[in-house]
Amino acid sequence: MTSPTWTSSAGATGGRGRDDLRWLLSRLVAEVPGMLSVAVVSADGLLLLSSEPEDGVPRHRTVGPMGAAADLATVVSGLGSLTSGAATLMDGGGVRQTLVAMQTGNLLVMSISDGSLLGAWTTPEADMSTVTYHMALFVGRAGHLLTPELRAELRQTDGRRQR
Repeated sequence: MTSPTWTSSAGATGGRGRDDLRWLLSRLVAEVPGMLSVAVVSADGLLLLSSEPEDGVPRHRTVGPMGAAADLATVVSGLGSLTSGAATLMDGGGVRQTLVAMQTGNLLVMSISDGSLLGAWTTPEADMSTVTYHMALFVGRAGHLLTPELRAELRQTDGRRQR
């Protein structure tokens, strides 16, 4: 396995921040063995960005969310809300990550500093320690890019795609 190249020279201004995040997401899926798709979901549950191409047509079919970014985002948002509520009830502090291991794949949800979530769908054979490590790298590098301005831009872009 080669280690992903996580550098990007662009700043988070205008469309560049969105392009940087999209590039980071596509590298995450392309270079981490067993990772099928990822989505960044806002704190209020809206899909901000996914590893799917902009046209929304998955390049491969998978079991589970079928590569549909909206489906993955919905599950990630719901799971984030559920685990956050559980942590509150148990006085457990903030939820850092959640793993759901299934027969046909794994779903890993990780918190990003601004309250948004990163969700990843993997094959059942994926090495979850490797997936978790690379997701944490993404969160560390992408968290500062998710400015309020960029989140607003991503919401507008997503709204135009759904029309």
